[in-house]
Amino acid sequence: MNAPFKPAAEAATDFARRHIGPSPRDIAAMLETVGAGSLSALMAETLPSSIRQKTPLDLGVALSETRALSHMRDLAAQNQVFTSLIGQGYSGTILPAVIQRNILENPAWYTAYTPYQPEISQGRLEALFNFQTMISDLTGLDVANASLLDEGTAAAEAMALAERASQVKTKAFFVDHEVHPQTLAVLRTRAEPLGWRLVVGDPATDLDRADVFGGLLQYPASSGALRDLRPAIAVLRAKGALAILAADLLALTLIASPGELGADIAVGSAQRFGVPMGYGGPHAAYMAVRDALKRSLPGRIVGLSVDWRGAPAYRLALQTREQHIRREKATSNICTAQVLLAVIASMYAVYHGPEGLTAIARNVHRRAAVLAAGLRKMGVALKSEAFFDTVTVEVGARRDEIVARALAEKINLGIGATTLRIALDEGTTPQIVEAVWRAFGGSLSYADIEAGSREALPLALKRATAFLTHPVFHAHRSETEMLRYMRKLSDRDLALDRAMIPLGSCTMKLNGTTEMVPLTWPEFATLHPFAPAGQAKGYHMLFARLEKWLCDITGYDAISLQPNSGAQGEYAGLLAIRSYHAARGEAHRKVCLIPSSAHGTNPASAAMAGMDVVVVTCDARGDVDVEDLRKKAEVHGKTLAAIMITYPSTHGVFEEHIREICDIVHGHGGQVYLDGANMNAQVGLSRPGDYGADVSHLNLHKTFCIPHGGGGPGMGPIGVKAHLKPFLPGHPATDGATPHPVGPVSAAPFGSASILTISYIYILLMGGDGLTQATEVAILNANYVAARLNAHFPVLYRNEKGRVAHECIIDPRPLKATSGVSVDDIAKRLIDYGFHAPTMSFPVPGTLMIEPTESESKAELDRFCDAMIAIRQEIAQVENGRFKIEASPLRHAPHTVHDIADDDWKRAYTRAEGCFPAGVSRTDKYWSPVGRVDNVYGDRNLVCSCPPVSDYAEAAE
Repeated sequence: MNAPFKPAAEAATDFARRHIGPSPRDIAAMLETVGAGSLSALMAETLPSSIRQKTPLDLGVALSETRALSHMRDLAAQNQVFTSLIGQGYSGTILPAVIQRNILENPAWYTAYTPYQPEISQGRLEALFNFQTMISDLTGLDVANASLLDEGTAAAEAMALAERASQVKTKAFFVDHEVHPQTLAVLRTRAEPLGWRLVVGDPATDLDRADVFGGLLQYPASSGALRDLRPAIAVLRAKGALAILAADLLALTLIASPGELGADIAVGSAQRFGVPMGYGGPHAAYMAVRDALKRSLPGRIVGLSVDWRGAPAYRLALQTREQHIRREKATSNICTAQVLLAVIASMYAVYHGPEGLTAIARNVHRRAAVLAAGLRKMGVALKSEAFFDTVTVEVGARRDEIVARALAEKINLGIGATTLRIALDEGTTPQIVEAVWRAFGGSLSYADIEAGSREALPLALKRATAFLTHPVFHAHRSETEMLRYMRKLSDRDLALDRAMIPLGSCTMKLNGTTEMVPLTWPEFATLHPFAPAGQAKGYHMLFARLEKWLCDITGYDAISLQPNSGAQGEYAGLLAIRSYHAARGEAHRKVCLIPSSAHGTNPASAAMAGMDVVVVTCDARGDVDVEDLRKKAEVHGKTLAAIMITYPSTHGVFEEHIREICDIVHGHGGQVYLDGANMNAQVGLSRPGDYGADVSHLNLHKTFCIPHGGGGPGMGPIGVKAHLKPFLPGHPATDGATPHPVGPVSAAPFGSASILTISYIYILLMGGDGLTQATEVAILNANYVAARLNAHFPVLYRNEKGRVAHECIIDPRPLKATSGVSVDDIAKRLIDYGFHAPTMSFPVPGTLMIEPTESESKAELDRFCDAMIAIRQEIAQVENGRFKIEASPLRHAPHTVHDIADDDWKRAYTRAEGCFPAGVSRTDKYWSPVGRVDNVYGDRNLVCSCPPVSDYAEAAE
C-alpha cells in the first residue's frame, strides 16, 4: 500500500526531520542493531525511571523555516537602529563584505572545532597566528594569546596574572578611575571572593601612596582623554607591581604602544576591527604580555612548530593550560577563545594592512577633532584637549535637553551625571557630526569647521614604531586575493561541513543555515549594549521567551543569559551559591566537593569563587563513589557549600544514584551545581531542577546549536531554583540605583547577545516534540556506535542495562601492549579516513570518547564505524608481525600529498594503503596539509607571532 500523500506545504514545516540525521527507516534498523524495540524502550533502559520527565515538553508549535524567519523579522523590527556614539569600549564598525560572506557566514569557518588536532586545523591556526601577530605588533609586547572573552573579563584575567606573577605580597590592586564602568564592575566581582581589595583612583595623584600588586590603566581613558601614562607605569614598576594597560587597538596605530610606555600587560577588545557590536557580543578580547610572563598567560596560544618532515606547522602551544595543571590552585578557568571573532578581526587587518588601518584611524581622529572644534565654537567645555576618537564635555543642567535632541536625530550619546560623551568610529560621517552639533543647539557646516580644526594627539604620545610588517598584512589588497587567501585557509581545515566530528562532551551537531541567518541583520548586529532599553524591545522579547523556554526545559525557576562561556557559567553559578550562603549568615560554607573525573575548569571555577576543593573518588564504573561522597559530606558538613557534578556523567552514563547524591549534599546544607555540558542527553526526557539540582550552566554552543566557530564563541547561561534567583549576576547598566548582590561576570549585561538569536530560532523551529526526538536520537546514535565498535574497541562504561547515554568511551589501551599503538596513532590515522578524532584521553587517559549527536545520519555513522574497524584491522597487522608499529601507516599518519608524491618511497606498506585506506573515496579525499606535528619542538622553540619570512625557509630546509 502506498504511503499517504503529504502536502508540500506541510513537509516544508518539518525542520526537525532536517536537523535529525537518521530517517525513520534508519532509526528502525539502528534500534535492531542495539537490541531495542523502540526509542521509548531504549530511553527506559538508558535513564533512571526516577528522573524521567512526567509530562511532554510543551514549547508551542514548531514553525517552518519560512515562518520562523518571518517571526524573527517581526522581532528585529522591534529594535531601533540608532547611531550609537556611546563608546565605553564598543564602536560601530564596517565589516568588509568579503569577510562577512566568506568567514562569518561560511560554515567552513563557523562549524569548526577547537584546534586540538593541529594537522587538520592549519587554516584557522594561521588566522589566529595572524591575530596574535597583530596584537603583539600593535601593543609592542612580546607574546599575545589567541583571544579572550571580552575586555572586562580580560582585565580580570590580567589582574589574576599580576597577583600570581608579582613579587608584592599585598592583596590590593589599583584601578584607574577612568576605566570603563563595566570593566570595574567585573574586576570587583573577581576580586571579592579572593580577598583582593581594589583601590580606585587617579593614577596621577593616588597611585604613589597605594600598596598594590598591580594596576590597570585605561588608554585612552573611558572619557576619551589621552594621557601620558609613563609616570604611572614607572610608579607601579618601582613598587614591584605589574602595569596593565587596557588599550584601544585602532588608537594604537597612531599613539605609542603599551610596550613603548613600559607596560607589562596589555588587554582590550578587538571588536572595532570589523566585528559588529551585537548588543554586547560576541567579540574577541586580547591579552599581550612581555616575554617573562608568557607561561602564565591564560587562554589559548598558537605557536609555530614543524611537522615530521621539518615543514612549518601551527599548533596550540603550551596546550596543557594551567587549570589542568594546577586545578583548584589555578588563577583562571579560561579554556577557550573567541576564535571566529579573532579570525574576523585578523582578516580585517589582513584586508586593510597597516596603511589602511592607519588611514581609518586618522579619519576617525579627524572627525573627532572637527567635532571638538565645533563644540568649542559653540562655547561647550571639553574635559580634555587631548583625545583620539572620544570627546567628553561638561553640560551641567543642559544634559537632558541635549540628549533629547540627539535622540530626535537618532543618535545615542554616552551620558554622565553632568557630562556627555561622544565616541566616533569608522562609520561616522560629516552628516553625523553636524547632527551632533544640532543636538547641542548649533547649526554648523562640517566643511567650514574642518578648515580651522587641529589635531588632538600629543606629540609625546605619537607612535614612532612600525607594525604589521609581515608580508601577510601586505599581500591581499584586492578582493580577488583576499577571497583566495580565505578559501586557501579554509581548505586546509576539516570542519563539520566536510565530515562528522565525533568529539565526546562537545556536541558537534548541525548548526542549521536558517538559524544563522538573522545574526547579521542590522537590527540585531549593530545595537550598542548600553543603548536605551527602549531601542532593544525585540531583543528583550527574545530574552524573555528564551529564558522561559530554558526554564521549561531544565525545571529551573530563573535564567541569567549573561555568562558568555561555559566556564563563566560555572563561575556565575558558584558565585550564586556562595552569596546565598552568605545571605543566610553561613559565609563559612566554602567546601566544594568535586568528583575526580571532573573537567579542569570545575576546580578552577571553584577556586575563583573562593571555595576550597575536596575531591570525591569515582568507582570502577566511573560513577561517583556514593560512600566516599557520604563520608566527605559528613566530615565537612558544617562548611559544605556545594558539589559540582556533571550529568550524565563525564563517562557517558546516566548514574542511577543522582537523586541520592543530591539528597546527601542537601542534607548537609550544601547546594548542587549540575554541569549542563551534557544537557543534549536530557532535553525533553529529564529536568535537573526536578531531581535535585539547584543550579546549572547550559552550553548553548553544544545543546542549543550555537556553532563552535573553531573554538568560540560560546554561551553559558545559568538556570537556578527560586532561592538562588536573587544571586544571579547583575550589571551596572541594568541594576538601577541598588547594586545587585552578585556583580557581573561579563562585560555586557546579556553576554554575547547576538548569538542568542541562534538558540532562539533553533527552539522555535524544533518545538518540544522535535527537541525530545533529537535527544532520543542522540542517545540512539551513541548506542549504535557503541554496538558496532564494541567487538573491536571495548566500550568502557555502561549502565546496569548495558546502555550508554549520548556518548561512549572506547578503550584501545590493551592494544598498546600487543602492538605499541597509541591513542594518538588512532587519532591521526582517522584523518586519512577523512575524520576528526574523538576526544582523546579524557576523562580516562589513553581512551577515546565519542559523541555522534542526533544530526549525523546512519550512513555517516557507518562510515565512521567502518573507519574505526579498518584501523583495528591495521593494528592487527602490527600484532601479526607484518610490520612494527614504527613502520606502520598508523605511526606515519596523517599522510599528505608530499607522501604520495615522494620519489623515494621505502615504507613497509604501499602508497595506496597509506594515502587511500579502505573505503576512502579518491575523488573526495581530504588531504591534511601537514604531517604529524612535533609538539615537543614547538614548546622548546616557542614562536607565537609571525617571524621573518627567512625563518620559514630555514625551517623547511
